Amino acid sequence: MQIFHTLDEIPAHFGPTLVSVGNFDGVHRAHAHVLREIVARAKHNGAKAIAVSFEPHPARILRPESDLKLLTPTPEKLRLLEQTGVDAVLLLPFGRDLSLMTPREFAERILKRKLHAREVHEGFNFRFGHKASGDTHMLAEFGREMGFEVKVYPEMTLRGEPVSSSHIRKLLREGRVSRARHLLARPFCILSTPGRGRGYGSKYTVPTINLARYEELVPKDGVYITCTCVGEERFDSVTNVGNRPTFGAELFAIETHLLNFHPVELTPETAVELCFLDRLRGEIKFPSVEALREQIAQDVRKARRYFHLLARLPNASSNAASSRTPSATSRRHAQD
Repeated sequence: MQIFHTLDEIPAHFGPTLVSVGNFDGVHRAHAHVLREIVARAKHNGAKAIAVSFEPHPARILRPESDLKLLTPTPEKLRLLEQTGVDAVLLLPFGRDLSLMTPREFAERILKRKLHAREVHEGFNFRFGHKASGDTHMLAEFGREMGFEVKVYPEMTLRGEPVSSSHIRKLLREGRVSRARHLLARPFCILSTPGRGRGYGSKYTVPTINLARYEELVPKDGVYITCTCVGEERFDSVTNVGNRPTFGAELFAIETHLLNFHPVELTPETAVELCFLDRLRGEIKFPSVEALREQIAQDVRKARRYFHLLARLPNASSNAASSRTPSATSRRHAQD
């Protein structure tokens, strides 16, 4: 997959193309549905499929007070976009110049002149141009004038819930990681490195891996059934997200206990991917360390039961595996 960071990087001979423009945060079912469609149609028509996105996310420039936390930081988003089969990603730097571009300028300069678009595929709520003044109706008008077709996709829902980045963020902020997994078509995962803990896990309870500081979205404070990949090894795990109130700590941490633990070599650069499968409980301040130990033992028993039942389901590896494995990403689907 080719990655272009500016319009000037696009070769003059690039195209014709089938295009989808969006933030693609999470690369969820709705995104993947659209991207699979342009990939298939591009191959059939001798064109190239390209996803156009932005860096940073426009909300961080236009609404900095929103303190937007992403489902997928840019490197992970690019990896997931590549798995959809698109030929290229245009990652436009979002700043003053782009934010002031009118819808017509965007369509003519980027879609027509630079990308030589034959088709543009967008979700029903797509907006573009200065102050988001362009919509799919305006895009279709430009398409008739400039020589490209526009295909608009209706809202995708799953069991009555919208498949959108904003709704998935809401689910995660509520701790509903299992539901988020269905809308993403894979577990919600964060990729980090080991961080330094306070030693509470190994001293008082069980051995743990502490993750380094993570700046993007994490689920609501609580205890979760997780899958942890340390380097090339995969472990069933239980993870606490929060402030460890039993110890009087006020510093946020993500601590993971590996159920099928064996010694692993950790360095500050070791890749640790943590995938959230289900929520066990909220974070609790226990009256004693012994009470905490007892609760952890209960959490571990529930997690082991979960993994035992999961292993008996068809396609169990797709339900629990890291998002970085083909089995967990091969069934993605269709906006936000």
